[in-house]
Order: sequence, then C-alpha cells, then structure tokens
Amino acid sequence: MAKSSSSPTELTASMRIVVLRGKSQYLLTERTRQLADALRAEFGEIDRFDFEGETATPADVLDELRSYGLMHEHKLVVLDDADKFLAREGHRLPMERYAAQPVTEATLLMRAEAWRPGKIDKLIAKVGAIITCDEPGHGQAVKWCIARCEKRYDCGIDRPAAELLVAQIGPELGRLDVELTKLASFVGAGESIDRDAVAEMVGLSREEQAWAIQAALASGDPHDALNKLRELLGISRQPEELVAWAISDLLRKLHAASQLLGQGMSPGAVTKRLRLWGDGQNLILNAARRLPPERIAQLLRTSLDWSMKGRRGVGEAQRTLEALTVLVADTIGSA
Repeated sequence: MAKSSSSPTELTASMRIVVLRGKSQYLLTERTRQLADALRAEFGEIDRFDFEGETATPADVLDELRSYGLMHEHKLVVLDDADKFLAREGHRLPMERYAAQPVTEATLLMRAEAWRPGKIDKLIAKVGAIITCDEPGHGQAVKWCIARCEKRYDCGIDRPAAELLVAQIGPELGRLDVELTKLASFVGAGESIDRDAVAEMVGLSREEQAWAIQAALASGDPHDALNKLRELLGISRQPEELVAWAISDLLRKLHAASQLLGQGMSPGAVTKRLRLWGDGQNLILNAARRLPPERIAQLLRTSLDWSMKGRRGVGEAQRTLEALTVLVADTIGSA
C-alpha cells in the first residue's frame, strides 16, 4: 500500500501520484528513473510530459492527465517545483480533488525541494507515495556506498574505504557515485576497493582543500591566492561556503597568534595552543609577526560582513570571494 516515507520505498506501476521532496538532485533523478522504469515494465513505452510549477496552471496539468495518449497506453506527467505550484492561489483545491479520484491511465509525479503538509498528503498516500530525497548523514552514506558498489559496479568496497571516501567527499550521493565509478574502473570487476585505492584515486579532503586557500593567502601573493581560489571553485567544485569559512578561519588564527606573540608567548607554545601543524604553522606565525592584531581584526570583520552579505544573496558570491582573497593576501604580503 502507498505510504509517506523517508526510508527506501519501492516505486510501483500501481502508484497514480508520487511526490519526491528534498534537495538531493541525485536522489530526485534516481527515483524519477525508478518510477519510469516501473511504468515501462508494466505498460511498455510511456508518454512523458513535463511542467514547471511556477508557470503551469491546474488546467494545464489536469487536462494532460485526463486526456488519452495518442501513442502509448500510459502517461507520466512530471510537475517540478510542485510546492510553488500548490502555493499559488486557486491551485491546491483542484489538485486535492484530482488526488481523491486520479485517472488510471496516467501517473502524476510532483517534485519539490520543500513540501508543506496538508489535506492532499493523506489523499496521495492512498494512491501513491510521498518520499523524502535529502542527502543522507555520514553513516547512511557509507552504507549506500557499500550497497551501490555491489548492485551497480560489480565490485565491493570495504567499510574503512567507504568511511574514508565519505570523509573526503562528504555525503552528497552524486559526487560519491562519480568517485565510485572511477574506483570501480580502477580495481576492476569482481575486486574490492580498499583504503589505499581511495587514498590514491580520490582528491583532497574538505579540510585539505580549506588549507589550500589558507596557505595561498598566508603566503601573501594575491596572484597565487586568486588562482588557487578559482581552481577550488571551478575545478575542484568546492562550495563557496567552505572557502568563505576557510578565509575567516585563517584570519581568526592570525589574530590569535598575533596577540599571543605580542604577549611574549613562544612560537612553540603558540602553535600548540592554536593547534597549528605542518608547513602551515610557519606561514601563519610569520604573517602574525608582521601584522598587528588590530589590522587582522579589521580584516576579520570585513570577511564576516562580506560572507553574511553573500548568504543573504547580496552581490555575486564568487566576485565577493575574489575581492576578499586579493585584499587579505595583499595585506599580508605588504606588511
């Protein structure tokens, strides 16, 4: 029987209305494919019609659902941004009426990042399913990697390797699947992916990516820092939020180090207090010696202010990060 669920739900050809809600584009795409495959297995080739929730009307969607297909026995009608569609005046009631008596010759698939519960949920649950498609947590992502290798790639991945992969990439299933494709090809069918394979084939961890921009900034070369920023955003596809955090984190370390050194604390004690490690400790200590705490605090306030504006959608995030990168690197380099 149909149900509302955040756990794996089998999509069947008997479902007349399905809602996919969540922000994982990978899961939204994968679940759409599963539903279409189930319908084809039952009805043969199907007709598919797509509507945008911000522009479609109930008449557009319902007329397509209720009209007979000219080429095939069954239709799949997909409504994107369904939450925005239902929020528009006069849209919810006709869709509730349809959900109470859907046609048998078509399946309605509604997709949305968010979903406001209402009367329609109970109606849909009687004839279909409401399925959450959000990115999983770390543990769920590890289990997904193990199952995905066995089902899709004809190879295995041991748990330590899956743990390392998720730690490096994060729980975004689309990115994990890309890396699993490469790893499966690397080890070959019937083999198992281990930690050494992940370490060799997968890019830097999120923390290491963050240090990459911090090191470039601390070196004081605006040109190198800007190139590193563009590499992280354009090639490594690192989220802008991570880079913004990395810049602010560097400035916090610099501010603390500058204050502690000014108070007479030894460099060794400073690195221990701030948990600095590797070559980075020398870059940070050298910059902290040259910059007074007041100047670093001013940079930190600017960084936080610009980051807040970016989160509010004020200005273009990448341009803001580029300007901030040049400002910080130039200030460090000219001190």
